[in-house]
Amino acid sequence: MAGTDRGDLTRTAILALLGTVGPLSRTELARELDLSPATVTQLTRELMGYGMLEELDLKPSRGGRPAQRLGLVGSAGRALGVKVTADHLVLVDVRLDGEVLGAWECAFDPSSPEALDRLADAVEAVVSGSGRGLTARTSASADHGQAPPLLGIGVGVPGSVEDQAVGTVNAPTLGWQAMPVGERLRRRLKLPVLVENDVNALAAAERLYGRGRTHRDFLVLTIGRGVGAAIVADGRVYRGARGGAGEFGHVPVDPAGPVCGCGARGCLEAYVGSAGLLAAARAKNGGSAGPLATALAKDGGWAGLTGLGAAGDPAAREVFAEAGAVLGRAAAGLINVVDPEVVVVLGEGTADWPLWQVGFDPAVRAQLYPGRRDISIEVESWDDTSWAQGAAALVLATPFDAAGAAGEQGRLVRARLIGTTP
Repeated sequence: MAGTDRGDLTRTAILALLGTVGPLSRTELARELDLSPATVTQLTRELMGYGMLEELDLKPSRGGRPAQRLGLVGSAGRALGVKVTADHLVLVDVRLDGEVLGAWECAFDPSSPEALDRLADAVEAVVSGSGRGLTARTSASADHGQAPPLLGIGVGVPGSVEDQAVGTVNAPTLGWQAMPVGERLRRRLKLPVLVENDVNALAAAERLYGRGRTHRDFLVLTIGRGVGAAIVADGRVYRGARGGAGEFGHVPVDPAGPVCGCGARGCLEAYVGSAGLLAAARAKNGGSAGPLATALAKDGGWAGLTGLGAAGDPAAREVFAEAGAVLGRAAAGLINVVDPEVVVVLGEGTADWPLWQVGFDPAVRAQLYPGRRDISIEVESWDDTSWAQGAAALVLATPFDAAGAAGEQGRLVRARLIGTTP
């Protein structure tokens, strides 16, 4: 697509607005972006010609002619998202409108000297359409030749990333210190690459496709193997001075408490992460025989513990209720400080939320500041691919990134979207 930088920025602003708030009429676009109706008409005509926008239904009018609404065409672009864990990768191929075209997974050893090469291999297998070395989680809904243009790669990691456009990772759970993930992947793949903390990536997805469409200030809390948080303020994910904001799992609970994976004592994660719950269950069992001991002896104990709790075992349910209360008190403190409109709870642990809820609900409400006790806390259903979808949202959000958090990589993504690069 030809055009000046100013014209490209204005086209991007139109795509950004439609991507974050949904379909609008040309009159509404002109008003929201402070552009003349003639400019909006010209630019939207160009965007429709390039297959990025489409006319939708007519918006009812209180008088006069109904207005034609415009919306994004999901096939205008796509991104690959990768979730990195301590033992496997999950990859998804996602259209601009959030539709998942395919999902895959493979084993992964982050401690291997070839870890970043194996990560690049997995991404290349999806980009090429070969799927070599990957296990399909879903069947792809579009063949490689007919897929939308690839805008870039998003990578979500369980650690801190000072600058998502640079992508240097510090992740103790992966054994990574100053790991140059972004640099190595860009060199190998010749594509824009954005790297971010996995919970912040989920918040980016919520901003695009979830609660962020109707709320500009919200919290995302995650529970599962670890505990995390992302803060969205005025429509932007708050990253902190060095990209480390949201390390909710390391809020101190008790200085004499159990040792956390970070090396400190008494962190929230040491109580409510999956390892913490298993430790609490073993301590409660005290080595005696019984259903809890049997459950903990199987497959690492987690499936047994959750299954026993779901079946109504009092000891197992007590473990979750106590952890829920600890989580609720910590969440209340964060809510009191941040003052969000809504809290969204995500992560693998939400599959067992009824077990947590017994302790969480009374604890969080009791500790909230009086004016905030009616805040909505919404628990969403979960699939393991959600982490990778969040990573893809890092790329898909860059056309809508007024703050420029994606830096030069975001500029490259926008250039690919509007067709100013091959």
